[in-house]
Amino acid sequence: MTPEQIHYCECWARDGLQSIETLVPAERKIEMIHGMIDAGIPEMEVTSFSHPKYLPQFADAVDVLKGLRRDTDTTYRVLMPNIKGWERFEECVKEGYGAHRIILMISSSETHNTKNFQANHEQAMAEHAEIMKRALALGVEVVGCVGTVFGCAIEGDIPMPLIDKLVNFYHDNGACLLMMGDTTGQANPAQVRRIYGHLMSTHPDVEFLAHFHDTRGTGLTNAWTAVECGVKWVDGSLGAIGGQPATGAKLYHLGYKGNICTEDFLSMADESGVKSGVNIDKLHLLGKRAEEVVGFPMRSNVIHAGRVDHDPSAAEKATLAEGGKGTAATNA
Repeated sequence: MTPEQIHYCECWARDGLQSIETLVPAERKIEMIHGMIDAGIPEMEVTSFSHPKYLPQFADAVDVLKGLRRDTDTTYRVLMPNIKGWERFEECVKEGYGAHRIILMISSSETHNTKNFQANHEQAMAEHAEIMKRALALGVEVVGCVGTVFGCAIEGDIPMPLIDKLVNFYHDNGACLLMMGDTTGQANPAQVRRIYGHLMSTHPDVEFLAHFHDTRGTGLTNAWTAVECGVKWVDGSLGAIGGQPATGAKLYHLGYKGNICTEDFLSMADESGVKSGVNIDKLHLLGKRAEEVVGFPMRSNVIHAGRVDHDPSAAEKATLAEGGKGTAATNA
């Protein structure tokens, strides 16, 4: 069931930067987004309309949107936390510098949603239904995100009927894409197969998107498992940076909080014969630039190890043969 091609969304400029201490200026964010366009990334999260009081990283949301190229087929997404955020964004759309899609999220764990968004399921669905109605009327598409699908740091395992309820809600109200969020990084491959197997069999007309965090080191494996299940849409972040919303659960932030690593995942997909349309060499350079922009080493392996060389030159082979003598233990 592995698709021949995937549609990749880069989340560095939003989910990636959300919780880091470095406040990246708008001009650097715009530079990186334009670099992503040049590398061939077809879709990206560009900012959030969360209140700057809570997420100062996105106080420049309007400035970022104003500075983005409009002569491209690249799809821009923004996170939409509530109706007040929508009203700010709506003005941008009417002025001609909006985004193609908004992301609306409700955690399948009601406790998590209440702590993160200050709304229970009933309240959140009522507000999101209104936002979706207004968005679709303006030609803005909606990505419905169901969070904590693979487990919650507060409630633990999530019953499948709760996930189904939110999938149905977003789909019935016109969402073009359903993101399944591993918000707290608790997923494992067996669980991924089980949940996506259920969702794709019971909702055959829904396009699902895989959004995994790497909290326990399983992010790449989980994302690849989703692709093997037939999922064609995948999220990730340059350098595997990213954050999770605070909920007050003591153990919540002790693991690594980032997304899956874009450079590593797309390089792996390329090696496996799954196309993305992304220029891998440009992507690696972009990953190195991203480390300069944030001012600290990120978590990509491949930008340091380099691409796999399947046919080393004669000179390289000679060098390896001459300098590669060692014990069986060191060469194993």
